[in-house]
Amino acid sequence: MAEVIRMPKMSDTMEEGVIASWLVKEGDKVKSGDILAEVETDKATMELESYEDGTLLHIGVKEKDAVPIDAVIAIIGDEGEDISGLLKEIESGGSDNGAAKEEEPSDSGAAADEDVEEIDASDVNATIVTMPKMSDTMTEGTIASWQKKVGDSVSSGDVMAEVETDKATMELEAYEDGTLLYIGVEEGDSVEVDGVLAIVGEKGADFEKLLKAHQAKAKKGSGGEEKKEAKKEAPKKEESKPAATQESAAPSTTEGGRVKASPLAKKMAEDKGYDITKIKGSGDHGRIVKKDVENYTPAAQAPAQQAAAGGEGTTVNIPQVIGEESYEEVNVSQMRKTIGKRLAESKFSAPHFYVTMEINMDKAIEARKAMNEYSPVKISFNDIVIKAVSAALRQHPKVNSSWLGDKIRYNKHIHVGVAVAVDEGLLVPVIRFADNKSLSHISAEVKDLVGKAHNKKLQPSEWEGNTFTVSNLGMFGVEEFTAIINPPDSCILAIGGIKQTPIVKDGQVVPGNVMKVTLSADHRVVDGALGAAFLQTLKGLLENPVRILV
Repeated sequence: MAEVIRMPKMSDTMEEGVIASWLVKEGDKVKSGDILAEVETDKATMELESYEDGTLLHIGVKEKDAVPIDAVIAIIGDEGEDISGLLKEIESGGSDNGAAKEEEPSDSGAAADEDVEEIDASDVNATIVTMPKMSDTMTEGTIASWQKKVGDSVSSGDVMAEVETDKATMELEAYEDGTLLYIGVEEGDSVEVDGVLAIVGEKGADFEKLLKAHQAKAKKGSGGEEKKEAKKEAPKKEESKPAATQESAAPSTTEGGRVKASPLAKKMAEDKGYDITKIKGSGDHGRIVKKDVENYTPAAQAPAQQAAAGGEGTTVNIPQVIGEESYEEVNVSQMRKTIGKRLAESKFSAPHFYVTMEINMDKAIEARKAMNEYSPVKISFNDIVIKAVSAALRQHPKVNSSWLGDKIRYNKHIHVGVAVAVDEGLLVPVIRFADNKSLSHISAEVKDLVGKAHNKKLQPSEWEGNTFTVSNLGMFGVEEFTAIINPPDSCILAIGGIKQTPIVKDGQVVPGNVMKVTLSADHRVVDGALGAAFLQTLKGLLENPVRILV
């Protein structure tokens, strides 16, 4: 009998997995223990084993696709077994792969579409003007004022209205010649992007029929198409008109020395380095509008000249800087998704407070040098900090704790998580029972776990169960920083670099090696005095490292 293979939960934080690669194909014989696929989780790439003997009858997920936990990814059964009924059952279930749920709205939408009467308005010589998207964050606009009224003639480039967006008040220009037949939004009212503002067309045209046809299309979910068609046609009309290409063209009409131009046109001319007084306007009474600036070409390609301040008649060349905006978008990895989710939950749900302390590392430097003469592995300052942290936690067990909502867990074991930066984010392998291990043992284990983290070979038992976390950026030249608590811990220690600085010793100013550490603590569990006491103990251990070994 055929057995369904589902996406397993391979870590405590995993919500979905990506099939990195299939190691078998449909029709292959598989045995219990065979590796079916490699699965990318939020923390590592792991192997998916078969728990059944048989033939791989069906693969339901393509390589590089993500699927939620418990989703069907394959079916194993007897060779030649009919699984069509099982596949139909899976598809109808909806919860296995989400396909059915996505199809349901389209079916109901189709039924709804049949109830909407389609209206043919192709014989109406008019165009609907919709609210344009005037900024990257704009979702709606407010009509500050109408510059035209119903019955007025409008030409392409005329300013029809002033629109308040989320960033500025901008001018709405007409893209068609004709008569303003209809205004759909009163001054002071708001309308969403693509909402109907007005209708411009032939005088006497049946604009009501056009409006009804537009509303019917909007109900069927295709209202956006008409808007796109109108926007595509508008530039064609502009392109067919001759451009103002010479500086000798007549300047726009001025009153009292002021150039008549829309704010957008002025801004565009300034950005391009054009002298706006030399651009001929095609709007009302010679007003310069957007398309005039777009179609303008200076007779000389040299940059615009502007009068230098303080020197009448003196000019200075302003070079025109030309650049190209570009960007790259990549899909968020499973690891990055989980990091973002968990740290956001930690930052915005746990009330963080921070305590910073300076630690004199002179004796720690001497001790490390002496230890490395005998240690089988090279001991780092981070290893010494981990050992000192575990010893300090033994003296302050309430710092070694977790917030569980209706209770607080005080851990009697000490598992120190070590933040490790990898290409796709951050992993936190765990040094278990760190207080019971020697410095050389801690050093060897950290190096092994860091290597596995970079190669995505960490197993769940190696990244789960931390009771306290350390994060060290000292090797990058960082002197001081704050870290976000790594759940389920109630504290994390941010470690800066060791810096030589003047210190006072026996009444004398002498050079000393100072390291700054900052404790981030969950105030629901750890109070300020307790956090300070913990750092005071840690300071004493690091300033006299022999105490760590006792």
